[in-house]
Amino acid sequence: MKKNITRFLILAVAAWLPLLALEGPAAARVMSPDFVELAKKLKPSVVNITTSKTVGQQQSTSRQPANPFGNSPFEDFFERFFQDVPRKPFKQRGQGSGFIISDEGYIFTNNHVVAGADEIKVKLSDGREFKGQLKGTDEKLDLALVKIDAKGQLPIAPLGDSDSIEVGEWVMAIGNPFGLAQTVTAGIVSAKGRWIGSGPYDDFIQTDASINPGNSGGPLFNVKGEVVGINTAIVQGGQGIGFAIPVNMAKAVLAQLKETGKVTRGWLGVSVQPVTPELAQSFGLEAEKGALISDVTKNSPAEKAGFMVGDILVEFDGKQINEMNELPRLAATTAVGKKARVKLLRKGTVIEKTVTIEKMPESATAGPAKPSGASEKLGLAVTDLTRELAARIGTKETTGVVVTGVKPGSEAEDKGIMQGDIIKEVNYTPVAGSADYEKAISAVKKGSYVRLLVRRGNGSTFVALKVE
Repeated sequence: MKKNITRFLILAVAAWLPLLALEGPAAARVMSPDFVELAKKLKPSVVNITTSKTVGQQQSTSRQPANPFGNSPFEDFFERFFQDVPRKPFKQRGQGSGFIISDEGYIFTNNHVVAGADEIKVKLSDGREFKGQLKGTDEKLDLALVKIDAKGQLPIAPLGDSDSIEVGEWVMAIGNPFGLAQTVTAGIVSAKGRWIGSGPYDDFIQTDASINPGNSGGPLFNVKGEVVGINTAIVQGGQGIGFAIPVNMAKAVLAQLKETGKVTRGWLGVSVQPVTPELAQSFGLEAEKGALISDVTKNSPAEKAGFMVGDILVEFDGKQINEMNELPRLAATTAVGKKARVKLLRKGTVIEKTVTIEKMPESATAGPAKPSGASEKLGLAVTDLTRELAARIGTKETTGVVVTGVKPGSEAEDKGIMQGDIIKEVNYTPVAGSADYEKAISAVKKGSYVRLLVRRGNGSTFVALKVE
């Protein structure tokens, strides 16, 4: 009996020894975090932000909300009487969260928390209140930098490395949901790299730590007490689905926000779209990786470097491009004037180019191309693009075929192909007119994928379809 007990103890200790030797994220996955100590340590660095702005005079032009006790017989009279009476200016108030990142009093929060505010007030966990100065904003990231003038040492939230976090790790959020100051919630990282359509550089951390209105701008901590995200968005009506800006993205623009109050981004000058399974097969690729270039802006860095529509960008400045959304973020954070080496897949061959990054123009679109349609089937009727037809549909294009009809219930209809779209290429072959189009389509074997370059307005996109 004693031998069995001794043997059990030896096996138990042997099983735990490797776990005791773990460090960093691996240890965090094994050990349950001490949220009590983390909350005590980190709550002082989280602040409550309240804002106010004056809304000017305006005319009352809409009906008042319905009377919950029933309609009054005088309702129409009062509405007509007061309709043209100007309303007095009033204060519109808002609130959110933030966290202190330096002894100088700099605070990170969301841009939407402080946007348009006439007055910003910052309240610390010890009850002290300060007037906040807006030092810089980045609307594309929904990020803002606020500063307070406070004497003495301030509690600082250390900034961590959001790239190192993994799905399943414990995280903790602190903020002021619904005005309830210093509220602590905990959960895990549910996903990384989420695209939610809020801006061109979406790369959110998804978490199930409870986030509500008022949490905006507050920190998302890892178990080491480091900020890994800035809580920003929620899914209306959803529970356990919140999104945070990775802190590395905020760190990348911090210096610019301090020095100039705004962010200057790098510009490549391409529109991109995902490499779908159909497109991958049409290109002869084994995996759906890279960013497919669907348009190259005239006189852009990309055009000057020799990029072409149909190229698949697979590496940028030493970093592999697996998902389309990675490229706009990488290009935007590249220093203006830097010469970046890129790898392009062109007609099955990898070629290297050097592109000199320029400053992004105010009107430039940094995000992915807006697909006109995702994939097609040949349930299309087309005609030559004549001058008269070009004038009628408002295009400057001089070559291609115009889609005049889409078969109801076809894959083309399902995937958004519309009358007036212009087909410019079929499998890399330029289409000058309907003869070129018919010849190129007839050369595609049944069961294979055909790839079309479709132009709509000022944008273009590739569409792949299986020939039945």
